[in-house]
Amino acid sequence: MTTVPVARPLRDALTMVRRDLRRLLRYPSLTLLLVAMPVVFLLLFVLVFGGTLGAGLGGAAAGGTGREAYLTYVLPGILMMTLAAAAQGTAITVAMDMTQGIVARFRTMSIARGAVLTGHVVGSMLQSLVAVVVVVLVAMLLGYRPTGSPADLLGAVLVLMLIAFAFVWLCVALGMVARTVESASNTPMPLTLLPFLSSGFVPTDAMPGWLAAFAEYQPFTPMTETVRGLLAGTPVAGADLVAAVGWSLAIAGVGYWWARSRYERLPA
Repeated sequence: MTTVPVARPLRDALTMVRRDLRRLLRYPSLTLLLVAMPVVFLLLFVLVFGGTLGAGLGGAAAGGTGREAYLTYVLPGILMMTLAAAAQGTAITVAMDMTQGIVARFRTMSIARGAVLTGHVVGSMLQSLVAVVVVVLVAMLLGYRPTGSPADLLGAVLVLMLIAFAFVWLCVALGMVARTVESASNTPMPLTLLPFLSSGFVPTDAMPGWLAAFAEYQPFTPMTETVRGLLAGTPVAGADLVAAVGWSLAIAGVGYWWARSRYERLPA
């Protein structure tokens, strides 16, 4: 493989980011589909189930009881689903490059070794940010108003982007090992299902004992509780914050190692 001068990796990475963004613009249906799913779930849970579930929350959510309270409570869970759905799209686009031989072609060119993966990751992070903004705007149209301070809201954004970073790297790896684009769309499916088995939609103490134990110790519960507390401006449990950051760093590390290992083993 051709040696790449040290000064070129950044330029190559930016080129790959532009390529990824142009593909998103060329195929907007993929982005719309990934954003539409969490929006539909938000409307379903708030408008259909929100009145009953919100009344059952009692003092668990700020803003009183009823639909408004449930909207405040459920939005962080929907945001977790949004990030998972956006990451699923990453697995699909990476698998497209792998199965069509594009990555193999890039490896024969004078391109920095990490630029191809960096382009996918940065492009997907921007896609995740857009998806989060769309979901929050829909929630605000339904009456949601964050009550956290500017520092709390900035913290929520940073935590969400860290979680997105972790999911994206994991899905880059899943896309690289997928044999077909169809299988790449299915392997990240647990990421979109686990939020339902967390505190994202109902408190864990409302679940059966065995399910509550699982929900407490899976990644999405501390992630959701951290974002929920920051958006509402309520104290965030230190254990939840540490667990959310720890899980995100661990998932990102595994995804990065897996993706880079797979990339290095590809024939030049």
